[in-house]
Amino acid sequence: MQEGVMHQMWRTAHISGGNAAYVEELYEQFLRDPNAIPEEWRDYFEKLPQIEGVSAQDVSHATIREHFQLLAKQRSTSHVMAPVSVTSEHEKKQVQVMELIESFRQRGHQNAKLDPLNLQQRQQVPDLTLEHHGLNQADLDTVFQTASLSFGKDEATLKEIWQGLKNTYCSTIGAEFMHIVDSEERRWFEQRLESNRAHPTISKESKLHLLERLSAAEGLEKYLGTKYPGTKRFGLEGGESLVPMVDELIQRAGSYGAKEMVIGMAHRGRLNLLVNILGKNPADLFDEFEGKKLQDEGSGDVKYHQGFSSNVMTPGGEIHLAMAFNPSHLEIVSPVVEGSVRARQDRRNDVNRDLVVPINLHGDAAFAGQGVVMETMQMSQTRAYKTGGTIHIIINNQVGFTTSRQDDARSTEYCTDVAKIVEAPILHVNGDDPEAVLFVTRLALDYRMQFKKDVVIDLVCYRRRGHNEADEPSGTQPLMYQVIKNQPTTRTLYAERLIKEGTLTAEEDKQIFEGYRTALDNGQHVVKSLVKEPNKELFVDWAPYIGHEWTAKHDTQVDINVLQELANKLHDIPDGVVVQRQVGKIIEDRRKMAAGALPINWGFAETMAYATLLHQNNPIRITGQDVGRGTFSHRHAVLHNQKDGEAYIPLKNLAEDQPAFDIYDSFLSEEAVLAFEYGYATTTPNALVIWEAQFGDFANGAQVVVDQFITSGEHKWGRLCGLTMLLPHGYEGQGPEHSSARLERYLQLCAEHNVQVCVPTTPAQVFHMLRRQVLRPLRKPLIALTPKSLLRHKLAVSTLEELAEGSFHTVLAEVDDIKPADVKRLIMCSGKVYYDLLQKRRAENLNDAAIIRIEQLYPFPHDDLEAVFAQYPNLERVVWCQEEPMNQGAWYSSQHHMRRVIAEHPNKQLYLEYAGREASAAPACGYMSVHVEEQQKLVDDAFTI
Repeated sequence: MQEGVMHQMWRTAHISGGNAAYVEELYEQFLRDPNAIPEEWRDYFEKLPQIEGVSAQDVSHATIREHFQLLAKQRSTSHVMAPVSVTSEHEKKQVQVMELIESFRQRGHQNAKLDPLNLQQRQQVPDLTLEHHGLNQADLDTVFQTASLSFGKDEATLKEIWQGLKNTYCSTIGAEFMHIVDSEERRWFEQRLESNRAHPTISKESKLHLLERLSAAEGLEKYLGTKYPGTKRFGLEGGESLVPMVDELIQRAGSYGAKEMVIGMAHRGRLNLLVNILGKNPADLFDEFEGKKLQDEGSGDVKYHQGFSSNVMTPGGEIHLAMAFNPSHLEIVSPVVEGSVRARQDRRNDVNRDLVVPINLHGDAAFAGQGVVMETMQMSQTRAYKTGGTIHIIINNQVGFTTSRQDDARSTEYCTDVAKIVEAPILHVNGDDPEAVLFVTRLALDYRMQFKKDVVIDLVCYRRRGHNEADEPSGTQPLMYQVIKNQPTTRTLYAERLIKEGTLTAEEDKQIFEGYRTALDNGQHVVKSLVKEPNKELFVDWAPYIGHEWTAKHDTQVDINVLQELANKLHDIPDGVVVQRQVGKIIEDRRKMAAGALPINWGFAETMAYATLLHQNNPIRITGQDVGRGTFSHRHAVLHNQKDGEAYIPLKNLAEDQPAFDIYDSFLSEEAVLAFEYGYATTTPNALVIWEAQFGDFANGAQVVVDQFITSGEHKWGRLCGLTMLLPHGYEGQGPEHSSARLERYLQLCAEHNVQVCVPTTPAQVFHMLRRQVLRPLRKPLIALTPKSLLRHKLAVSTLEELAEGSFHTVLAEVDDIKPADVKRLIMCSGKVYYDLLQKRRAENLNDAAIIRIEQLYPFPHDDLEAVFAQYPNLERVVWCQEEPMNQGAWYSSQHHMRRVIAEHPNKQLYLEYAGREASAAPACGYMSVHVEEQQKLVDDAFTI
């Protein structure tokens, strides 16, 4: 800091040390807008010393505060009222000491002893040396002020300060928190870490509990290794400290009053947590190892993908634990967990996010490499997806499958650096120091509960057996596994430590380990806190939704008077809410639709489906990138006041005691958002949960969610889900990425009545389809290909009576008055192309052709389609017409269903013809002229081939 500036500041009374709070407020203003403060202050802040390229904007407020507190103390003890120079040698040293303190807070983690194997080659950080700050050995006995340090004393020798900083920031814990902008959060970490030098004293009971949990973690792995040698289990060996860590998180969260905790993780250590934390019976696990079939229906899944739930007792009462099912996609479960947690919080009206806590466990390579991690982090503080902070635990084996070179594994120093995008604090800890693990666990949970933000624990450990137990790791990591071969286990090291300090005897140590093995031999539960008769009010009962056929009927009709009453409420906009002109016209038209004066369009029918479901006490949640307005400006469920920009949501204001209607424009993600909504839907069976793609094509980015959860979750895990996906689809000449929702991909995944795939073409159809999804007891995902141009198509309309008295039709029969006996050609289709066909037939009076729509492509409506075919005894031609290229759309996946129906017609010579675009590598062409030509040809072909 320049001497002249320092001197000038000291001479000015209103900026002396006693006004540190004022200066800090100025500094906050400077960070927000440098031009908003006086020039002399701006000049001073800009000249703050830089730390290895760190700008003034990144300097901790503590630096500002410390300096002025120091000046205040010096002035109060000097008893000198005249201006005093602060350029003495000691004062310069004091500033240098403050810089040293800040350097340890910023970079101490880079010299921490984090690797249990001592293989990490870490560069020495010059910022952490005395000489870098103009200090030397001769200064070690000099006493300095410690105003900003939470050391419990106002002054200390440089030796005490330096050693205290090294103990706090460079031992087996490496804390990264200085990237956090909020001063209160940074100061919280400083106080918690520095007050006990990151080494708090713990009781004998806590130490013995740590050892017992480590014994359980190691004992299970050794037992399985002996009983099932060479069988894959993705063991926790090398990372056993995870078990006491998760155990402490649960118990501590319970002491805060939490009622539920949802855990997501990939393979590593999963079986260990299931047995030693959630209380899965070891005998059941042994049955899985022996390959016994454990569910009557479905494919089942490997043991290290399985979920589980249980209740355990904590100091704050009973808490429900849920381990989410997870496929081999290592990180995709993370947003699923967040969705499940949000649903549980919503069910409990837990607006403070205290009662349900998410824990997501990650591998180091996956955390750094999988994009869904960033997406999940980015959603953590958004309105639609926040859950009050997640505890992220990295099981850091230091190897990704066989990749251990850091310059191959990532571009960042740590695997956790991606978490800095949301300013999450990161606590690195050496897995071979269980007491340090316990300390950072408590620190992380307390931070989450106080600040409601994500926090990351990087558990630096190793894997003793390679990627799995059938793998030989020395082929790719020879040096690492030479060290591991001779590395004592974490439990052994800790037991020796406790014996040496007199906390434990060797005989007691032996009893702890043998007691656990005996429990396994007897097939007993090994979680002492397990609640054998859990409180069922802590979780959702899915029994009413089990065992129903897809043909299960339910009345989706609504009394017309109720419809009109709800519509009038929906379109009664309060005084003071000024809507935009075009939106006002839409609302006025909807008033006329409610009165029967105008045909009903898509937007009216859809919003009325929501209104009637709310009226029947079903909550609704809708998210997507433009769902408030609707990408194609048809929904307008959220109105924006033209006066102040505030949002008004009519569907939230139907009645005082109505259920929740939540609608959020999402951030620009598909994968994490869809996974979140899947998690939400699997936890809320009575709600309509919808994710809408901005364009149906964009769901490609979430294909892993569709493949591994939505279409197969019930078959693999018995996990029911009623999620609805709305995917805008239709060929309008808008190019390859704005035409096709890739219908063929969903149909290819259809089997065993796992999902519903619908292509509604009228407003009444979408009204009844959405209501059917909630009102019938069946819980199957619904993939709905929704229109774009049909939203305002003059023919795509319905009547109020069709909403009130109708139902969803899997097949829509011919609408024109054509004599069935005259029909020689039957054209089947789905979606928008129907209206092109209809207009051509009417224009050219082609009354020997009937056009029918298959509105539900899966489960295929065989009986309903057969009933339509039976109306036409004189058929000579049957055509399937689609807009999509031949290798896409419904043709390849559904033609065998259609052929079965055709085979039952009296004319055995009937053959199913195809009218549509030629096979193509792209979903659609990008030139309007070509599009029009192709569209005309396929419509013509439908009537002529």
